[in-house]
Amino acid sequence: MGLKYAIIGCGKISANHIAAARANDLDIVALCDVYPDSMNTLMEKFELSDTIHQYTDHQALILNEKLDLVAICTENGKHGSIALDFIDAGCNLIIEKPIALSLEEADEIIKRAKEKKIKVSACHQNRFNQSVIKIREALDQKRFGKLFYGTAHIRWNRGSDYYAGSKWRGTWEHDGGALMNQCIHNIDLLRWMMGDDIIEVVGMTDNLNHPYIEAEDFGIALIRFANGSYGIIEGTTTIYPKNLEETLYLFGEKGTVKAAGQSVNIIEEWQFSDALNDSGEVKKRFSKNPPSVYGYGHTPYYADVIDAIKNDREPSITAEDGRRAVELVLAIYKSAAEGQRIKLPLEKCSTTDFKGRFEK
Repeated sequence: MGLKYAIIGCGKISANHIAAARANDLDIVALCDVYPDSMNTLMEKFELSDTIHQYTDHQALILNEKLDLVAICTENGKHGSIALDFIDAGCNLIIEKPIALSLEEADEIIKRAKEKKIKVSACHQNRFNQSVIKIREALDQKRFGKLFYGTAHIRWNRGSDYYAGSKWRGTWEHDGGALMNQCIHNIDLLRWMMGDDIIEVVGMTDNLNHPYIEAEDFGIALIRFANGSYGIIEGTTTIYPKNLEETLYLFGEKGTVKAAGQSVNIIEEWQFSDALNDSGEVKKRFSKNPPSVYGYGHTPYYADVIDAIKNDREPSITAEDGRRAVELVLAIYKSAAEGQRIKLPLEKCSTTDFKGRFEK
């Protein structure tokens, strides 16, 4: 069997993790969730062996199992504290997005992981979409020439049933709003594609149609990157009557690309002055719309993390990458709350800094 693996948090996203773990021949030895019914549902769905242990306390999991890799898929507000416990125990980690809800906690994860010489990866699996890989390849080959700007649009719907299903959703302490939860994958892609280093951010956020949550359901931002390019973010969970689209545009002096679909899995525009590829062929070959917004990226993402552990290299998506995505969302929150431009880098900021933001 492969590396010994456990998952903490057996909610909706856990199925994608278990499927990816199986596809990569991990030895699934334990499940952990405060709700036994959630573990039982996952056991039944995947017909997992009765020899797999179940825990309702992650500390008991640490004490009783010798693990090579753990996936943390709990509510967002517990990612950081649970991660630090497993880092101290010397365990490699996959941490669902966001890696933490404060920069201080993200920095502590990065620091302790380096001290322990273990691998920690932020789960931004859309970087492994075939469409995204193709776009990144063109970017690395400098086919765009000078990058002008990029845009990320996340036009989704979340209703009262979604938030009622888990009381932590939409709270500042355990989640954040649309930008931190639903939109962070595309925000990560935009920052990664446009050059990572950011000079300043201007943002506006609001709660337009979800009075029963604390955080935002709508956010927009302008970003100025250090390489002279710009970014635009538009994210919301207010779209009627259902999810509409998630799109990523890149515009340069010699190239224009648009990725769209459920989770940027479809290339809809592919135009380059060098004409190295047939546009129609690229759009046909690198377009596969998934059945859900989770996409197809988990299995190749897991393969990369496993290879990083076995070959003692950094995973392609690091804890630092996870921090950068969180930093950008927090910068938008801070700009919106203070009504001014925010310079990066940020050293300290947390979702809890914005408690009471939309109270009437």
